[in-house]
Amino acid sequence: MIDVIETTLAWRRLSPRMLVIHPFQEVVRAAPALLGLLVAGTSSGGQGQWWSIGGVGLMVVLGMLRWFTTTYRLTPEHVQVRRGLLTRKVVTVPRDRVRTVDVTSHVLHRVLGLARVEVGTGTSERRREGRLKLDALTTAEAARLRVELLHRSPAAPVAPVTPSEGAPLAEGAPVASPVAPPAGSTPAAETELARMRPAWVRFGPFTMSGLVTVGVVAGFVSRLVSEGNVDLGRVGPVQETWRWFTAMSLLLEIATVVLVLVVFVSVASTLGYVLAFGNFRLTRHPEGTLHVTRGLLTTRATTIEERRLRGVEVSEPLLLRAVRGARLSAVTTGLRTAQGSQRGGSMLLPPAPRADAVSVARLVLPRTAGAPSATPVTPASPATSASAASSAVEASPVTADLTTHGPAALRRRFTRAYGVHVLVLAVLLALWWWAGLPSWTWLTAAVLLPLTALLAADRYRSLGHTLTSGYLVTRWGSLSRRRVALKCDGVIGWNVERSFFQRRARLATLTATTAAGKQGYQVPDVDLTEALRLAAAGTPGLLDPFLVEAQHVS
Repeated sequence: MIDVIETTLAWRRLSPRMLVIHPFQEVVRAAPALLGLLVAGTSSGGQGQWWSIGGVGLMVVLGMLRWFTTTYRLTPEHVQVRRGLLTRKVVTVPRDRVRTVDVTSHVLHRVLGLARVEVGTGTSERRREGRLKLDALTTAEAARLRVELLHRSPAAPVAPVTPSEGAPLAEGAPVASPVAPPAGSTPAAETELARMRPAWVRFGPFTMSGLVTVGVVAGFVSRLVSEGNVDLGRVGPVQETWRWFTAMSLLLEIATVVLVLVVFVSVASTLGYVLAFGNFRLTRHPEGTLHVTRGLLTTRATTIEERRLRGVEVSEPLLLRAVRGARLSAVTTGLRTAQGSQRGGSMLLPPAPRADAVSVARLVLPRTAGAPSATPVTPASPATSASAASSAVEASPVTADLTTHGPAALRRRFTRAYGVHVLVLAVLLALWWWAGLPSWTWLTAAVLLPLTALLAADRYRSLGHTLTSGYLVTRWGSLSRRRVALKCDGVIGWNVERSFFQRRARLATLTATTAAGKQGYQVPDVDLTEALRLAAAGTPGLLDPFLVEAQHVS
């Protein structure tokens, strides 16, 4: 019966308002090439403006074709998208494999009342597979689709409905749709776990996200200059700036570049922080989902099923750690961890006070027996996170004391750090002696030797692990310290790796393999006996055949 229903269900189109957005997106994407055609054609005495107008017209046609060739349908068992002109492609996602639903609205989308829906299934996220995109639906249709995919009951029969604005039916298709929730029913109230506070903006400059802005601007200008065949050396303001800069001494030039870069990156990072995380809210729904909304100009809403949650990650980059800040991410299936915690859907809390990140992590993780309740983080209660974290330190995996890794791991940290540094110093000395390399290169490397020692010591202090409340907790890193609390029930296997030098020191790197997050989390440079004990205690019985076999062999 289901097969018959699926073959007769309607293929629906995206919102017709996308006939405005798709052409605009194509023109913006091709802007450097179009400007290059205009400049090159005009400078050579040709008709560059006509080439540019023709290019704009072609981009508009391609953008409109995207709407005419894209349809979708929602069946009791699948979500399907059909697109393509010359090559038709049908993407099918089983509804029981849906893990997350992202709803994003860029500025132009918001002006036209549209939203882009992206469905994640948790499969092959590193290769950008297993995700289905609908760009775009009306905001009401996108919200309804999100609720239906994640808050739905088991598959039910379908009934005819009337097409709504923003989702017109494909020509010749019968009208049908999954049955909506019972009439008169109202969604249960949500519980707010965290909300953006103005004081958090002070962490913006320490995220260093402005470096990406520098790279994007430099790349755009470079491409524009290349496409337009422009010689910057002949531009008046550029010439004057270059003369003023070259008249300085070397030290003053370096100081000027550093100062300008720091100011620009700080301002860009702060602005990016406000635009990306403005109006941030984290809420819990009684249906068993976490809902994250954020963004000022471009709004984004991500919904995560709690039953898919396998843990959390508290990350503290060096600069953010210096001002006692941290960010919180979810370890779950169906999220794009490869793109980073800020851009990907795994973010549960933006850069904020570390106490708030710890408090929210305790609220998100499933409570253990005897663990006291915590209070949500809200603007009205700024001291909430500190009091909640201190009320149950022992019961929370994100605050439990960690086991250190011993003197062998300490020696290995210093050996590796100094080994690399001394090798670089030797190469610089050789190039100075035989190739005439400036002496300041190897002198700088020699002066930085104490900094290498501090880095090695900090990397050792970051090492730690424990098993508590059914979670494997591991911490590592210095430039970016990370603490991961991974549910032992989510571990599907263990890898014990030992390099030549680790075997000499009786150390090993234990990796807990999981289907969530980065698909593997390490406990680096731990004693071999402790690594086996962790694996055996984390998943009882899994290593018994191997340990028994080892005893027989010995």
